[in-house]
Amino acid sequence: MMTTPFRERFDLDITLRDAALDPENRPTRRMIANASIGMHVEDAYYSVRELREAVSWAHEGVSAGKAKLSAILANEGADDFQRCIYFCLAGRGVVTMLDDLEWLEDLLERRGRVAGEQRRLKASRMPLTNPYVADAPDGPMVKLDGAFEQGPSWWVDPTMSA
Repeated sequence: MMTTPFRERFDLDITLRDAALDPENRPTRRMIANASIGMHVEDAYYSVRELREAVSWAHEGVSAGKAKLSAILANEGADDFQRCIYFCLAGRGVVTMLDDLEWLEDLLERRGRVAGEQRRLKASRMPLTNPYVADAPDGPMVKLDGAFEQGPSWWVDPTMSA
């Protein structure tokens, strides 16, 4: 099957670039869209999905949620992408954080579907340029502590606590 000129050298990051520049998106969404540009298609999607699940579990009181979240943030063998996304959203309120993570997860899933279609059609795409200059975290790490205290941004009513 012949591909159209539209499909040749397709930019998989175009929706992320649009989202990053859209003044209708709240600043946190623009930040996390920018942070995702250039990330490997599958890595970005699964990283955001894993982070969203951990935040959701911690918020819902699932016993493994806080341990999972702190393990993600303290993982010395991973790149800094998940930490970057988390800290772009930290302190903004857990409901907003989850909403933004779900939004990004959906955007990245659609990006992955387009990448798969490009591969299936044997159409070319623009190369992704990894935004990270190191394969490992470079700087201080988050402390691995699954018993961290959830502050006021985790609760709709600030008088509630874990």
